[in-house]
Amino acid sequence: MSIDPMQYRAVLGHFPTGVTVISGMEGDEPVGLTIGSFTSVSLDPPLVGFLPMVTSERWDRIAASKAFCVNVFGTGHADLCWRFAKHSIDRPFEGVTWTPAPVTGSPIIDGVIAWMDCTVEEVLPAGDHWMVLGRLQALEHAHPDTDPRPLLFYRGQLGSFTAL
Repeated sequence: MSIDPMQYRAVLGHFPTGVTVISGMEGDEPVGLTIGSFTSVSLDPPLVGFLPMVTSERWDRIAASKAFCVNVFGTGHADLCWRFAKHSIDRPFEGVTWTPAPVTGSPIIDGVIAWMDCTVEEVLPAGDHWMVLGRLQALEHAHPDTDPRPLLFYRGQLGSFTAL
């Protein structure tokens, strides 16, 4: 049975995802890419996962360091979401303020609603993507009093969450 790629995208587009930027270092240069396919994996050991395309040059640049940071975007990061998603932008970190994560030194983008500092545990082939498993080394979230609102991707558009 073959699945039509356009139908696949349309159907899976009905599943909302959070927006993250996976960041890392290549020498002294920060590198990052937008990822919607991020998930928690295990509490013991503490693992998270994400799926970059096998053709992602930015992931290749980060992978060599064996470390990365997951930056969870809030509603104020819509422009940065697209900036880190576009392959035509060579240096998406240009002009972006960040601090090094406490263990790996991977970039934590200022103002994110949560971040996770990780070392690469394993990279598995998954069709036209890699399944990257990361072991948490440090993590933090925005204080609840700041009312952090997540940036969500749904049916090709960015939006947010409203509780019922």
